[in-house]
Amino acid sequence: MPLKSSALASEHQRHYQSHSFEQYAAGLFMADGWEVFQPALDHGRKTDLVISDGDVFYRVQIKSLETTDESVLVKNLWKNSDTKIDYVIYFSQKGNWGYIIKPFAGKQRSLKCAGGVRFHKHPRHFAQAFAKI
Repeated sequence: MPLKSSALASEHQRHYQSHSFEQYAAGLFMADGWEVFQPALDHGRKTDLVISDGDVFYRVQIKSLETTDESVLVKNLWKNSDTKIDYVIYFSQKGNWGYIIKPFAGKQRSLKCAGGVRFHKHPRHFAQAFAKI
């Protein structure tokens, strides 16, 4: 079995983990029949994925949280962005759940009270939750 011979610095590990959730979300969308596009660079635009049903395109921001507390406060990180995102998807790194929300006004909000839809990390549950938002 292959073994890693070197460890990543903690800042690199966080970056890798963040991107792993973007890839995971892309897989969930593709499993549900969406076309998925990934910007080569999203610095400042807050768009991690663009999804399409062939006619309409949606911009999606992916966030992962190091908590199992669903009432955690999440910050509005898109309020000063030129790009209008359509959805923000939060994944718990430690739990088996996530939330799909629409961008909100204000500085922060409790994730559980952000007006989103909760899902389990399973393709069917994710697709059902996204259809409700």
